[in-house]
Amino acid sequence: MENLLQRINELVWGAPLLIALVGVGVYFTLRLNLIQIFKLPLALKYLFTKNDDKEDYEGDVSSFGALCTALASTIGTGNIVGVATAIKAGGPGALFWMWVAGFFGMATKYSECLLAVKYRVVDENGQMSGGPMYYIERGMGNRWLAKFFAIAGIGVAFFGIGTFPQVNAISTSVKSTFNVPIYVTAAIITILVALVTVKGIKSISRIAEILVPFMVIVYVFGSLFIIGLNIKILPDIIKLVIKSAFTPTAASGGFLGATVMMAIRNGVARGVFSNESGLGSAPIATAAAKTNSCVEQGLISMTGTFIDTIIVCTMTGLILIISGQWNSNLAGADMTNMAFKTSLPFGGNLIVTLGLILFAFTTILGWNYYGERCVEYLFGVKAIKAYRIIFVALVGLSPLLKLNTIWLLADIVNGLMAIPNLIALMALRGVVYAETKDYFNKLSRAKLEARAHIVN
Repeated sequence: MENLLQRINELVWGAPLLIALVGVGVYFTLRLNLIQIFKLPLALKYLFTKNDDKEDYEGDVSSFGALCTALASTIGTGNIVGVATAIKAGGPGALFWMWVAGFFGMATKYSECLLAVKYRVVDENGQMSGGPMYYIERGMGNRWLAKFFAIAGIGVAFFGIGTFPQVNAISTSVKSTFNVPIYVTAAIITILVALVTVKGIKSISRIAEILVPFMVIVYVFGSLFIIGLNIKILPDIIKLVIKSAFTPTAASGGFLGATVMMAIRNGVARGVFSNESGLGSAPIATAAAKTNSCVEQGLISMTGTFIDTIIVCTMTGLILIISGQWNSNLAGADMTNMAFKTSLPFGGNLIVTLGLILFAFTTILGWNYYGERCVEYLFGVKAIKAYRIIFVALVGLSPLLKLNTIWLLADIVNGLMAIPNLIALMALRGVVYAETKDYFNKLSRAKLEARAHIVN
């Protein structure tokens, strides 16, 4: 089974998909005039500006709540286990290619989330529904491709990012740190997931708004403290990352060596797994935001990829390399755990364990919602209850699969989900450009009028 999955994974995640994922990001980066650079300050301003007027807008949760829900699903095991897996297979250069995937992924994330708000609808329960399946159907007029995306989305929720990798990572880490049996941890996770998800997006959003900022702050500040202790060697670490991105990395210790292609493939694949830009997942949460501007919400959503990959993944990658654990015999969560533990003997492993628990748990919640919206699109609101029962059951069964099998399965369904979304993004590229141009033209005119009013 594992060999079969490996062959399928290599087929799905071959050069065409990797080129498409980065290529779409490159296209929107150029077409939108480096929006992830020049409009990032504005995006951050919108993110941290509270607007009480938005309470009257259509939507189920605040713009910040929608972003936190999206971040809840993106900041997960990919930021801890995924980074370790990428560097273990591709060497330090894989971190550089994660940066590349994250940078161009910001433009992709902006575009897909803009489309999600523009083409969203209200379902039979009065909740907002949106995402690739809706902009594929309503924007492209292709219902079959929309159905394919929804089916793939359910697959990711059930067998990919949504369940198995997250529960496995939490259970393994808790056992390593606190010696709690894996099945006990899995049972507790299952109960908590059932209690939260039964109330839908508003409950998930409230939990995400509390846990996401807390877990990012703790993990990033803990990582920065370790990096600060090793600040003298940081320039050499950066040089190693950049050099390894363009030259083969020789075998060393427990590291088997890596070609440049291995660094690119693992860096891009794990980068996408982590930030989910191009997969079409974040747009599903974005569609629930209370907003009257698809551009503003797109900008806010763009910051999610920045936080996920450029900040959080970088923290993990640098510490793995600083500690030297990247070429040890360890792998996955154990490797990251040991990197933090050796770098910060008092509490280093607790940072990783706490991070994994919170990151992975919120990812499960976020993907429960994504799968639910895909089910609602295909079968209507009556099928949601059955979906939730199956999802919770799969969470409970997660410890039964091996780590390698889990990651292979996750990669395959992720790739299948990305294909229809990338097609839709290119088909609707004119809509993205037109909406963006119109918004910033109006913004410029408003600023000029405000200045003229002040002068007068």
